[in-house]
Amino acid sequence: MRRIGVVLLAVLAVTACTPSPAQDLPTTPATVPAPATVAGQSPGLRVDVVTGGLQHGWDVGFLPDGSMLVTQRPGRLALVEGTAVSEVAADFSDVWARGEGGLMGMVVHPDFATSRRFTTCQTHQEDGRAVDIRLVTWTLSADKRSATKVRDLLTGLPVNQSGRHSGCRPEIAADGALLVGTGDTAQPDVSQDRHSLGGKVLRIDPNTGAPLPDNPFISSPDPNEQRIYTYGHRNIQGVAVRPGTGQVFTGEHGPTFDDEINLIRAGGNYGWDPSQGGTVDSYDESVPMTDLQRFPDAVRPLWTSGEITEAICGAAFVSGPQWGPLEGTLAVVALKGQKMLMFTVDGAGAVTEVYLPPEFDDAYGRLRAVRSGPDGALYVTTSDGSDDKLLRITPAA
Repeated sequence: MRRIGVVLLAVLAVTACTPSPAQDLPTTPATVPAPATVAGQSPGLRVDVVTGGLQHGWDVGFLPDGSMLVTQRPGRLALVEGTAVSEVAADFSDVWARGEGGLMGMVVHPDFATSRRFTTCQTHQEDGRAVDIRLVTWTLSADKRSATKVRDLLTGLPVNQSGRHSGCRPEIAADGALLVGTGDTAQPDVSQDRHSLGGKVLRIDPNTGAPLPDNPFISSPDPNEQRIYTYGHRNIQGVAVRPGTGQVFTGEHGPTFDDEINLIRAGGNYGWDPSQGGTVDSYDESVPMTDLQRFPDAVRPLWTSGEITEAICGAAFVSGPQWGPLEGTLAVVALKGQKMLMFTVDGAGAVTEVYLPPEFDDAYGRLRAVRSGPDGALYVTTSDGSDDKLLRITPAA
């Protein structure tokens, strides 16, 4: 891919190979520092505000008629038609909206045109106390004004009463599987515990919630472990499937710093263990994000923010020839960093460059979701809590 004139974040790009079983991973990391700048002309982006009036817009789902659904953390679902926004009536009275928990990620089912189904990830409460995080499948009415609950697709994801590290970003894989990135809920032993659904990437049937027969731990007698695709994660906020390859990339919050971009490999351990092998009961965030000393075969990150705290969130691939040199890049948005990062990745998935579009430099506040729409544009939600926006991003030219 030709080099483009951009300003780059000083990052650590770690070489990677194509997806393979965890036992085949290399045991020594190879690191390459990215250049600070690349001379030339920036391609430029156009940012349009589609609508405002949202509150912590968490995720975006695209409907066949061009309208969009937007989940909002307090437990509200918005319908966006053109520039008009209206509320979809649905019973979210059981949503526990605290801290990082509430009504979170969503996916529109691939067969929506006939089933009218979509699935949300939400914190569930009973009698004023958070019980778990769960996936819930809904049916949208023909007039799009209301949604009816079909079933709890998957229950029992761990929860923190404060809502901390609730994670929960679902995405449909290239093979039709439902992938779900989950958080460790700030509990020390969850990420490395393969009997817990927290701190994982799950891989399940989108219609039944059942584990898929080719999952890496399908021979386990524990249904939770059967659903696990990867483990050892801290708090996954972005899941993106690379078009044409099936490669899956995740964006993950680090402890204070060391946010990570990872390439997902079936059965892989990604090395987060704040319990220090079960030797401490507290949530020790001084441990490495990817602890290669304790887990020498842990999957290395493709990229880490190093000492910079970005709080990276949603992730999506840019697709379409109109994007020119940015086509095929991985767009990731940041909460604390209040920016978009666009990663150039090679065929094996290694990060080679990181472009920071100046149009997002602290201009729109905290950024939560980014999704690639059917029109080829990127759609981004802001997450400041008051009059949040849905943004449409296209090439300037």
